[in-house]
Amino acid sequence: MSEGDKKIIGFIIGRQVGDEAEILNLAVMQAKRRKGEGGALLKAAMDEFRARQVSRVFLEIRESNERGAAFYAKHGFSKAGRRAGYYRDPEEAAIVMEEKLAG
Repeated sequence: MSEGDKKIIGFIIGRQVGDEAEILNLAVMQAKRRKGEGGALLKAAMDEFRARQVSRVFLEIRESNERGAAFYAKHGFSKAGRRAGYYRDPEEAAIVMEEKLAG
């Protein structure tokens, strides 16, 4: 593949405040899902957070997003709470998930 043929197939956005971090968005092109790309992006972000001395990483997902909850649980996250009315269009609660990183 030449340099010009490369395409973005996914991305992850996170932020750090002090010793805590948050995954804001993780997306993978539909045709490339379930092939390890999302897990690779998440691992890279978690490795970077560890290098930055982050102790806990949080994220929110729609309460109805069972596939997302299973994905994050597979990668070490656990349910930490619920935020009623967090999402709009349609209105839905968010499940807060957390992973504690070894310090």
